[in-house]
Amino acid sequence: MKLKEEKTLVLIKPDGVKRGLTGEIIRRIEQRGLKIIALKMFWATECDLIKHYPKSKDYFVNLGSKTLATYAKYNLDAKKEMGTDSSEKIGELVHGWLVDFMISGPVVKMVVQGLHAVEMVRKLVGHTMPSQAEMGTVRGDFSVDSAALANMQKRAVHNLVHASGTIEEAEKEISLWFALEEIHEYKRAEEDIMF
Repeated sequence: MKLKEEKTLVLIKPDGVKRGLTGEIIRRIEQRGLKIIALKMFWATECDLIKHYPKSKDYFVNLGSKTLATYAKYNLDAKKEMGTDSSEKIGELVHGWLVDFMISGPVVKMVVQGLHAVEMVRKLVGHTMPSQAEMGTVRGDFSVDSAALANMQKRAVHNLVHASGTIEEAEKEISLWFALEEIHEYKRAEEDIMF
């Protein structure tokens, strides 16, 4: 394994683009010593997002279980709010909100490469739930949204950015969003000093 060549996918979501945070997010990635080897702004389609966020029972159950946990944490009645307490059905609803959110504006997609790129980018962007993200991370510094509020408003959590969670997920997502010829290998000037 070539550690310095690990790659990950980053999507700056519509809220990040609309708030003018694209440059700040890129700056933080590059300051960390990671390099951007593919970059493009685009408007995602529902078809694109169904490939990224699968319409599968396992995905729906996982998403719905997280939502049910949020309702339980805040002593809210999921059945009253959502019309069901089935994790699969709730997951389908949340999936729909997520797709609607991701097609609501332009997205910036990029491939980031470097030493432990997946882990480093996840640290930079912070906890998925902005209300739980540490200060100093992208989400901790620029977002205060919570799953409880998003669920009550029947929308996706506005958390600015998506970053692949594992090397395997990154490989799959990169191949979904970029063609090989759109990814450019090069050497940053300080690589010999940093690694």
